[in-house]
Amino acid sequence: MAEPGVETRTRSSVITARAAASFEPVGRSVATARAFVRDTLQGWGYAEVVDDAVVLTSELVTNAVIHAGTAADVLCLRADDGIRIEVADRYPEREIPVQQGRSMGSPDRENGRGLLLCAALASRWGVEYSPTRKHVWFHLDLPERPVGTRSAGPVLPDPLLPLAESRVRVAVVQIDRGGAISAWNEDAEELFGYGADQVTGKPLGDLAAWPHTPGIGTGLAEALRLSRWEGSYGIRCADGRVIPVYASHLRVRDAEGEPSTVCLLVREYERAVLQTPQRPAASEAGPESRTADPFEVFIGSPAPDDLDGLLQRTVERARDMLDGDSAFLLLATDDETELEVRATTGLPSARQRFARVPVETGASRYGSARMPAVHEDLAAVPGAVPLLEGTGMRSVVTVPLKVEGRLTGSLGVAAEGANRYSNEEALRLQFAADRIALAVESARLGELERLRRGSLSFLVEASDLLAGTLDRDQTLALMAQMTVPTLATWCAVYTIADPASDPYLSFVLHEDEDLIDGLKALLSSISPPEPVTVPGARIWSAPGDAAHREALGASMRELDGPAGPVSSGIHTALATAAAVGGETVVLPLVARNRVIGMLTLGKPTDDHFRQEILELAEDLSRRAALALDNARLYSERMAISRSLQRSLLPPGLPEIPGVEVDVIYRAAGEGNEVGGDFYDLFPIRDGAYGFAIGDVCGTGPEAAAVTGLARHALRLLAREGFGGPAVLERLNAAILDEGARSRFLTLLYGEMRPQEDGSAVLKVVCAGHPLPLRLSQDGTVRPAADPQPLLGVMEDLELYEQTVTLDPGDVLLCVTDGVTERREGTRMLGDDGLTEVLRSCTGLTAGAVASRVLRAVERFAQEPASDDMAILALRIPEPHNR
Repeated sequence: MAEPGVETRTRSSVITARAAASFEPVGRSVATARAFVRDTLQGWGYAEVVDDAVVLTSELVTNAVIHAGTAADVLCLRADDGIRIEVADRYPEREIPVQQGRSMGSPDRENGRGLLLCAALASRWGVEYSPTRKHVWFHLDLPERPVGTRSAGPVLPDPLLPLAESRVRVAVVQIDRGGAISAWNEDAEELFGYGADQVTGKPLGDLAAWPHTPGIGTGLAEALRLSRWEGSYGIRCADGRVIPVYASHLRVRDAEGEPSTVCLLVREYERAVLQTPQRPAASEAGPESRTADPFEVFIGSPAPDDLDGLLQRTVERARDMLDGDSAFLLLATDDETELEVRATTGLPSARQRFARVPVETGASRYGSARMPAVHEDLAAVPGAVPLLEGTGMRSVVTVPLKVEGRLTGSLGVAAEGANRYSNEEALRLQFAADRIALAVESARLGELERLRRGSLSFLVEASDLLAGTLDRDQTLALMAQMTVPTLATWCAVYTIADPASDPYLSFVLHEDEDLIDGLKALLSSISPPEPVTVPGARIWSAPGDAAHREALGASMRELDGPAGPVSSGIHTALATAAAVGGETVVLPLVARNRVIGMLTLGKPTDDHFRQEILELAEDLSRRAALALDNARLYSERMAISRSLQRSLLPPGLPEIPGVEVDVIYRAAGEGNEVGGDFYDLFPIRDGAYGFAIGDVCGTGPEAAAVTGLARHALRLLAREGFGGPAVLERLNAAILDEGARSRFLTLLYGEMRPQEDGSAVLKVVCAGHPLPLRLSQDGTVRPAADPQPLLGVMEDLELYEQTVTLDPGDVLLCVTDGVTERREGTRMLGDDGLTEVLRSCTGLTAGAVASRVLRAVERFAQEPASDDMAILALRIPEPHNR
């Protein structure tokens, strides 16, 4: 039965590929399902829809395995018009819903949220019910991919042609199936400084400085697997510099069918050599478009979703149009108070992307980016254009980019000479800005939407990883690994133990592992950032200043020293200075209204964070702070539990003449609960020793209280001269006096007195505990006591003790029920199984007997033990072994 009002069938299409998987109803299946869908779609070359598909699959599989508590079946279908993903659960008792009005619930409620996301993100979706299953499916359309489109640009005047070197070099690099370089031409050697023999066989990722921004493009490994790919990234040269390049990748196969990727690379400013026009030529578009659009004449034919390419070509054409020496384009923030540098040409690297300047820099109209402005000589008005300070530019013309009256950006052209521009140039530039403003804003909104969806996918993955551990050190490592290199080049996490403590540098990570030690040393040498509760990122300049001072000092020492090879110290200092030379921000880690640390993110020299990345980092810091505080509370609880557990066990075992003693104790679980099993062995008076092994019902503080009461009461009462029955009867009364906090207790207590003939006389009382077993020298095993009522249940107990004599070679084995109740499915070790194990221990020492029993218990089942275990072995050695 289909849910009314929801489409349940896809349009007619041909299924070209399918992939299916089933996931068990456990929490980790959600992450596994996300990875399955991500790998499947990337393998099909559909990276554009991966983020939406992963988010929707995560919600639907969560509903199945967590809320419905059943296995989930995920089916991915590739068709000619898009991809369809189906998620089915197997809840057998679900009633088929009767629709009483269309409502999918509130976004703030967990149930129904998956359907809300389907309605928001999917092209089509539906729900199908049957008596035993429910199917939820969604369809995502693929973006148009023109294949074989022929295109041509208009005839342009020479000044408007793109710039290139007199000798254009195109590096040809071939990458094999495994991502390693298999071919490297001469132009690649000239551009990047490596010989073919130096790079052949190395992964391209070792050289590529790939941009990592959630939702904006794919990763390097994914890009190499696509049939075609174009875009920008950096290549690390032999001299350490990173050269921006524009690349065109083509996936090919040889005669044997072996695939590889051919990469063509040029310098970024020569991208026109490789960049593919995305719009059809006028001759193919129809008669109405045969006249060249002035917008296309100005910037060419950018791809509709290539914002960076559009902005870069805009500044290059603007500079050439006004015969300037540099140009820049800034985009306004949402509140229109700041402008963010997004593209420049002809300016130093310090004026590169994502630096921010205020919209209003003065009281006059010339100090506002909202109006066109011409500055004939910047030397006469210092600070009029903050972006150009220290660049040598003298004259500048700036014009606003506006859409429907709202400021969306600013375009400027500058020249080194004074008096280069007038109102005429401002009008020409404003005309061009008006032509591109709408296209820029459309591309910007598209980028923000992709970033938003990528951020949602990123946060889903981050939350899942942080929720998967309660280990403090692992949480710190996850925090850093999630931010580097996705959000920042390097990261440092400071923790604050309590409000009176100073921040402590707990973890440092850099995308280049060789720089981690230098970065850690630098951060350790400066004062940590001041902890504040105000949310949001704030600039921290101390690391950059300290790195520059250290680099300057190392350089001066190198110059003052004797002539010779350059020392490694200056290389380390310079590398560290470059690593932290960009923007550094600090985000507070606030959990439960307390600052528990700080997350520090940094960029290399002259790089800046974009506002959307800082907002994503702030969202991540809130999740990470709560995970870190949970890990701290869990660690404190474990430490308290372990300390309490140790206090409830004897500090050591006494040496008993003529008796071998060995004890093995294993607490079940991860150490976060105090176990109810205990043992003790202590001297009572000259020649007499008391021993006990018991099991308190339950775990936790209540069980610990009874355990402590029992162990200390046994010692006190036995040393006061009471016999076994009297000791246990008084202990029973003390337990009942605890009232609601009491717990029933099984206990085996005995007094042992070694004899001069080498034997030992034992008086034992077994109150509801597994019976002690005696192993004789001839291999016979028999109980050494009779069962009697347990403690903590009845007020009036009548207990009695039994006397047992252990001859030389005899063993007395005492265990808790964690040994006898060891299970594997329907099988249980039981008393008979323990008897068989003990029968095979004839002639072994007490330590060997205890170890063999433990080994038998562990091997009885594959799963770890779910109950505490205590094993006490007493053996009377033969005379020649003493």
